[in-house]
Amino acid sequence: MKQKKILLICPHPEDTAPGQRLKYEQYLAYLRSEGYQIDISPFMSMPFWNIVYKKGYLLQKVFWTLMGYLRRVVDLFRLPFYDGVYIFLWVTPFGPPIFERLFTFFNNKMIYDIDDMVFLRHSSSANRFMEVFKGRGKPIYLMKKAKHVIVCTPKLDNFVQQFNSKTTDISSTINAQTYLPVNPYSNDNPPLTVGWSGSHSTSKYLHLLKDVFKELQKIHPFKLLVIGDPNFKMEGVDLEAIPWSSATEVQNLQRIDIGVYPLPDEEWVYGKSGLKALQYMTLGIPTVATAIGANFRVIEDGVSGFLVNTPHEWLKALQHLLENPSMRKEIGGQARKRVENYYSIEANKHKYLDAFEKTFK
Repeated sequence: MKQKKILLICPHPEDTAPGQRLKYEQYLAYLRSEGYQIDISPFMSMPFWNIVYKKGYLLQKVFWTLMGYLRRVVDLFRLPFYDGVYIFLWVTPFGPPIFERLFTFFNNKMIYDIDDMVFLRHSSSANRFMEVFKGRGKPIYLMKKAKHVIVCTPKLDNFVQQFNSKTTDISSTINAQTYLPVNPYSNDNPPLTVGWSGSHSTSKYLHLLKDVFKELQKIHPFKLLVIGDPNFKMEGVDLEAIPWSSATEVQNLQRIDIGVYPLPDEEWVYGKSGLKALQYMTLGIPTVATAIGANFRVIEDGVSGFLVNTPHEWLKALQHLLENPSMRKEIGGQARKRVENYYSIEANKHKYLDAFEKTFK
């Protein structure tokens, strides 16, 4: 059988952004083994990725943005020679859906993959001034024109259904073969580590727990490990903040005894797939998360983790886990099983293949 050629359009370089790494990127090898030749064209180059979320570097950002648009012009000439196109989030970041229209004109066999509520107003603090230029109409246009849309939460699925009935809800997933539990579930070597992983743009949510952490330290000493924002500060809390690295990601996460996933009640949050919780859970780490959005389907409250709302509930859940190693072991074991059954690569790979076969047949 002739190999199908697919052009994959995405914002970020491969193996960098979590939204790509823990979604479709994990399935590329499998899809290629099933007969698809997949060529990847990111908008950002690695030099752009290394500065894009840092403050300053305005001239460099403008230059690399122009290079990204030039790359998309080249892609337009390539499109007719492909059997289909897979677009993640957008083709270009700014303005009306001009390039999106051109892409679907030159190749209308398209899968659109949307992660988070990208059609809402949301940006990093480093590039806040660019918010007004972002193309909010792009995702809606791509939803309407896609042969198939991949979403990651029930909330997103309900939204997309307004424009396109051909959807598949696939959560962010974890490679259970590389995320292996090593936690001893012991209180013999205090202090235990309460951990969080994310980026500088979401670390602000940790401040929702500032008073909880301060009160918790009076009851049971612990260390707070923050992965992904090395400049994070929280006065009055024993804290270690380290940068994220793909090479050490699993190793750093394995240092955590209890994972936390605090979120505010904002519309943006309802598009999140519970990725942080899934990372902790795959490693057998008991997780305490805000009772909101997709967390309700990821975590069975009291079985594979805890869903909480009030500061008192946060404090109670964290205290019980810190004081009871047997509880941590039981909850962690159930969490691992839940991921293996529902949120692992093995449990979801057929969904991606099915979407490809329906669209690119």
